[in-house]
Amino acid sequence: MTILLVEDEAEIRAIQGDYLRKAGYQIVEAPDGHQALDIFAAQKIDLVVLDLNLPGLDGIEICRALRQTSDVPIIMVTARTQEADELLGLDLGADDYIKKPFSPRILVARVQALLKRPLIVSNEPIIKHGDLTINIPAMTVSIKDQMIDFTVIQFNLLLTLAQNPGRIFTRNDLLDHAYDSSIAPDIFDRTIDAHIKNIRKKIEPNSSHPSYLLTVRGRGYKFNENLV
Repeated sequence: MTILLVEDEAEIRAIQGDYLRKAGYQIVEAPDGHQALDIFAAQKIDLVVLDLNLPGLDGIEICRALRQTSDVPIIMVTARTQEADELLGLDLGADDYIKKPFSPRILVARVQALLKRPLIVSNEPIIKHGDLTINIPAMTVSIKDQMIDFTVIQFNLLLTLAQNPGRIFTRNDLLDHAYDSSIAPDIFDRTIDAHIKNIRKKIEPNSSHPSYLLTVRGRGYKFNENLV
């Protein structure tokens, strides 16, 4: 698999690249946003590690541009500590974020978590609710037989809810299903809100008035049991 590593600091880029190569990944490096977009357009990229604070085009602009044409997994790397900055990246479609400074081993673990196929145990290989179909062995999601691209985290969250119609999951419950807390201790619960928002954009006829993934005020989220 090929990872696009977008980082303007050469020393940091080299260290991250070395660790990812040792983990078995092919690495393509870009020191700025313009080169990153050119590389992405020219090559098949399986995941993007994207620094938020880049010269010229910053990480937010690049994330927005990538999401116009692709659902490639994106890990946002940020030195900013404001929760609003992290939520903005997630709202635009980033799948994960890491706060600087961090161990390169953590980056490798987070990359592996996003790219691996989850080990899902289910007696139902296919779940169908209304126009929504989830094929668990193939790890695919479709609406009215039209395939929709999902990242591993999005798939895990949707599957968790769809397998339990009517059950209310708190944000922390869903965090446990989406992330390994041993490698993602800095993930905060509002991350789930951003992921749910992005899933709704993909599956709901009207994401402002969802029919599949319902908000239970003050408690969390549930899959609409009336569709079963």
